[in-house]
Amino acid sequence: MARKRSSYYEDYWPRYKPSRPREVDGIKAKSQRGTFVKNWWANRWIQALKSLMDSGRLSRGRSYARRGQVLNIDVDPGRVAARVQGSRRTPYKVKISLRPLDDAQWNAVINALAAQAIFSAQLLGGEMPTEIEHVFDAVGVPLFPASSNDLVTECSCPDWANPCKHIAAVYYLLGERFDADPFLLFKLRGRDQGEVIAALRERRAAELPQTGTSVEEQPGAVEPAPPLDASLDHFWGSRDAVADYNVRIAEPEVELALLKRIGLPDFVPASTFRGQMERVYEGVTECALKIAFEG
Repeated sequence: MARKRSSYYEDYWPRYKPSRPREVDGIKAKSQRGTFVKNWWANRWIQALKSLMDSGRLSRGRSYARRGQVLNIDVDPGRVAARVQGSRRTPYKVKISLRPLDDAQWNAVINALAAQAIFSAQLLGGEMPTEIEHVFDAVGVPLFPASSNDLVTECSCPDWANPCKHIAAVYYLLGERFDADPFLLFKLRGRDQGEVIAALRERRAAELPQTGTSVEEQPGAVEPAPPLDASLDHFWGSRDAVADYNVRIAEPEVELALLKRIGLPDFVPASTFRGQMERVYEGVTECALKIAFEG
């Protein structure tokens, strides 16, 4: 059988075969298949990327993220710096910039959040309110990138497209980080968790009613204890009759009120700590009810 003659293109310009990235042990995505993130705010971040780049590079970027090709990610107000290992020996440098809010814009956002008690409670509990996008939109700065003008990306790779697959890989992993810590998204916009929580508490405290009474006159003030020698005769009993004392057992009006009031610690993931404390509260409640009704 006669050999088929090669075309001019095949003889002189061999078909390009993309080289595989160098294998590294970088930051591997927790999601190895299916949906990449869980919470709505992280999904909104991912959806914003999908509107900015073609599906081919998006798919390769997702593969890079799951293979551990991203070596590091550093998040600072307004910018993200990362290194991604490609097919070359030297990792590519990736930069993602998102314009941070100025002080006036942040004050407007904090005022709007503090005006809604549910917003403050959810944020103090480590959750992102579903209506929070409307707050940022009202200020004139979207929380998530809405167009290519909102997001400035750079990569040292030779790909002419921007965003490229290396930028997409970093973007996907950022989505996972936002999934676990919504306050990281605020940090990218210019304020970290401590600043946002402190500002919310300050606004909420300013809204509390001012009675004008002294500490001694306020309800719940601690009365001075009588001398011990004056209490010996009824030390093991009650000074006042308790026959008319009524006890009301009911679920709290606000779930995890104390935890939401003082805020979550920063030494563990907010969602993890909240889940642990919910189980602790449930266990304490069950034990207290058992003691109260079963003796």
